[in-house]
Amino acid sequence: MRRVFPVPVLSALMLTNWLLIQGSLAPGDILVGAILATLLPLATSRFWPDSPHLHRIDLLVRYIAVFLWDVVVANLQVAWWIIGPQSKLHPRFIHIPLELEHPFSITVFASTISLTPGTVSSHISGDRKLLIVHCLNAPDEQAMINAIKEHTKSLKEILE
Repeated sequence: MRRVFPVPVLSALMLTNWLLIQGSLAPGDILVGAILATLLPLATSRFWPDSPHLHRIDLLVRYIAVFLWDVVVANLQVAWWIIGPQSKLHPRFIHIPLELEHPFSITVFASTISLTPGTVSSHISGDRKLLIVHCLNAPDEQAMINAIKEHTKSLKEILE
C-alpha cells in the first residue's frame, strides 16, 4: 500500500481539494482527481524521505478547526487595525523558540503562522531551534509568543 500511496494523507487531501475546486462529483472529475492524488505523491516521494505519521487524527481535526477559527478572527482583527489609526499598530519581528523537532512539523507550524492574517514566518534558524515571525501588531511581544506557541503543543502530539 505504501508503494502506491507513499503519503496517504496527502493523497486523500489532494483528491478532496481537487473535488472541491471542481465543485463536482462527476465520475470524470473523481477519476482525474484520483489519478493526480496517486501520481503526484509518487513523483514527489523522493522529497519525503522521512514522511510524517499521524499519531492522533482527532487532534488533527481539532487543530484544523482551531486554525480556521483563528483565520476568521485574525481577518477581522487585521481589518479593524487597517481601518483604525496606524499609530496604534506595533509591527515587529518576534523570535519563537521551537519545541518541534521534525522538519515537517516545523514546516506545518511555520505555514500555519503565515496563513494566519497579520503574521508571516520569515526565517527558521539553521539549527531549527528558533522561528522568526513578523507580526503586524504585537504590542506585548511575550503574549504574542505565548499565543503562537500554544499551537506547537497540538502539532507535537499530532505529528511527533
